[in-house]
Amino acid sequence: MGEGRPGVAATLRALNGALGRPAPLWVKESGARNLRHRDFLAPRAALSAAFPGGQVPPEAVSAVPSLRGPAVLPLQVCRQTPAGLAVQVRRPEAFQRLLGPLPGPASPATGARTGCVVLHCPALRGAAALRPRHLRSVLLADHLAQLLRAQGVGVRLVPALTEDRRWDILRQLRICWPSGSGGSSLPDAVSALKAALGQCPCAAACEQGPGTAEGVIFKVHLKSFVEQQGLVGYDPNLDVLLVTEGTLWSLAELQEAVLQCPVTPCCALLQAKGQSSCCSIIHVVNCEEEFQQQQLDVLWRILDPGKHLVCGPVKVTNPSSVQGTCCFLSCQGSLWANEAWTEVIDTLTVAAIRFEMLSTAHRSQVGHISTKGTKSGAFVMYNCARLATLFNTFQRAVERGEHQPHHSPLTSSQNSLCSENVFALQVCKFLIQLSMDFSSYYNRVHILGEPFPHLFDQMFARLQLLGAVRDVFHSALATLHLPPLSQI
Repeated sequence: MGEGRPGVAATLRALNGALGRPAPLWVKESGARNLRHRDFLAPRAALSAAFPGGQVPPEAVSAVPSLRGPAVLPLQVCRQTPAGLAVQVRRPEAFQRLLGPLPGPASPATGARTGCVVLHCPALRGAAALRPRHLRSVLLADHLAQLLRAQGVGVRLVPALTEDRRWDILRQLRICWPSGSGGSSLPDAVSALKAALGQCPCAAACEQGPGTAEGVIFKVHLKSFVEQQGLVGYDPNLDVLLVTEGTLWSLAELQEAVLQCPVTPCCALLQAKGQSSCCSIIHVVNCEEEFQQQQLDVLWRILDPGKHLVCGPVKVTNPSSVQGTCCFLSCQGSLWANEAWTEVIDTLTVAAIRFEMLSTAHRSQVGHISTKGTKSGAFVMYNCARLATLFNTFQRAVERGEHQPHHSPLTSSQNSLCSENVFALQVCKFLIQLSMDFSSYYNRVHILGEPFPHLFDQMFARLQLLGAVRDVFHSALATLHLPPLSQI
């Protein structure tokens, strides 16, 4: 049997294929009463429409339990019932494959990589202070970098942070961004870009004089370039771009980031075929700066293609007052002075901001940062802390001799996890939905039962399940630069 994780969708495809009919006949059972007897059902009405008299050939029925595949759940029995054709899953084996240790992200071999991605966040460029409307694009760029690196993709972050601005907010939000003053080759690159624009048919040099904006060195007719290239999706108001030294400096920094991407065999093959780069460029901006970034993007397209990822606006409502802060400090002074609780509060703050900004559709407005309800970052971190407390409590009970050490239960008891509540729990959902599912399960099921031998298998099975849930929490939170909390 394959070592991949089994899934419901793949199992349904295999079951439909076993009956030899193109139409989907099977459904996943979800009712509590029915789950005691079956996991999948081909309803009688569907069978009557697909087979004469609703009679499935016996050889097809007998072949169902032998279905195999990397993502197919292990099947135990298939039988005719008054409701239709019913299938039961070998649940202990299914749980063992589902709840085994989660593998970390595989690091592909160097030769298997197809290039790298340059993430460009213009909000970090220039001398202006970072405003709340910029935070969302910065957080999204940071999160994208983590996800891409987890897949073995090389990532370059642009621009480098300069020393003439304070970046305390990035440190507080646990955003990892490179700093530096720019490469020594940037002046030469800017000169090369000037020469390239001087040869471009859609660009014209500008002489300083009356009526000319200060610092403008070129006028580039973007609309004519967009029409010639047949580019779609750009603002129809794109027309003439006044190019300054700063504009070319930004492009030179992007170009340098592309040149610094590692050259893999795949990249070398593309370059040998005449393609200048196998590097993707993603500009992450908020919608208020979309037009300006489209101008830069079209200018960059003259040299190399790029992509846009546009964020919606961030609106600040009901900002915290100084009086409210002072009131909190006076009421909770002892907790605030504790370094451990300071770290907890900082983590909850970062979680609230990140979850609110990253869980909202990218073109929708973020109205406020909420720490209430079951869809907030604080709720996710709270459930992560509940898991840590649960396993710490179990470990202390083992040390006191009240419980046996945890062993693998999934081969010793076939009924330990046969409850429909456990089987229906999907540990791969988005973190917020996973938190809601876990919270519901945690409030409904007593995990650490009494220290009686006949209850050990069930308790160990539940711990195995929640251990897998904990691993999912930790892996997902790592992509957000959020440490899992052990207490709240």
